[in-house]
Amino acid sequence: MLERETQSADTTPEQACPPTGLDAVNQQLAAAYPELSPQLKLAAGYVLEHPVEIAFQSIRKSAGAARVTSSTLVRLAKRLGFDSYEQFREVFQSAVQAGPVELSGRASDLRNLASQTDDQVFLDVGDAAFDNIGRLFTADNQARVRDAAMMLLAAEKIAVVGFRDTFACAYHFAYVGRIAMPNVQLIRGQEGGLLTELAPFGEHDVVVAFGFEPYCAETVRALEIARAAGIKPIVITDTLRSPLVPGAAITFTVANATPHFFPSILSAITLIEVLLAECVAYGPDSLVDNVASFESRMREMGAYVSNE
Repeated sequence: MLERETQSADTTPEQACPPTGLDAVNQQLAAAYPELSPQLKLAAGYVLEHPVEIAFQSIRKSAGAARVTSSTLVRLAKRLGFDSYEQFREVFQSAVQAGPVELSGRASDLRNLASQTDDQVFLDVGDAAFDNIGRLFTADNQARVRDAAMMLLAAEKIAVVGFRDTFACAYHFAYVGRIAMPNVQLIRGQEGGLLTELAPFGEHDVVVAFGFEPYCAETVRALEIARAAGIKPIVITDTLRSPLVPGAAITFTVANATPHFFPSILSAITLIEVLLAECVAYGPDSLVDNVASFESRMREMGAYVSNE
């Protein structure tokens, strides 16, 4: 049953001009989310998590799925400066229709080709993996990756944070990143050492933070310390409603759905590869020299086994 509306739901003033693209809509909703009324939070949460449904469902169906009334969705649209819900929905329709579908389509083809088998878990994991990657490679993310790479290249030092389920992401970013950029440091936060490890970082530095639901208290705390010190955060998370988002200079939301019992980190790892590739491609020649020097040192120390 729909929750009843509260009288305070409309206390926030509407915007003068509506955002012109889905990315701008999402960013403004994420920024406003902590201050929204409970009903508008339900509506905003559904909008952030279900762009395809918003694009093609009726307002009544979307409202029912979000557990609000249709008028709440209208108020949310007007809060962002849209004249009507239909104008708001057109942004989602344009973005969804223009989005890449090739990889997700391949996953659907894979399932259709193997529909006669009974190994559904194998197929479902593959389906989710293709879909997650397909959602990463959008025009909005392409521009955001370039901006993030420029921010990383301009930083004096780069801290990398991720705990529990995203520690593998943080470790991978730090290990691979340090090959080209020696100013990358993994923050481990062991034995209450978060403050000590982050103390050398300041306003000329960047922190890259990873976190999926359930969000780790240590990651949230690390970002609080970073923001207080003027460190610019780049956040990789699963939704714009994540507690890691407020105060972020750049936010990436990556899909992590999977039939597996643990959140998938495939998209996050792929994003790391894209970010670091952009850094090397558009950074100074010294980054390429660093990679060559690392490889030479590893070979000299016997780190690799010959395949001859």
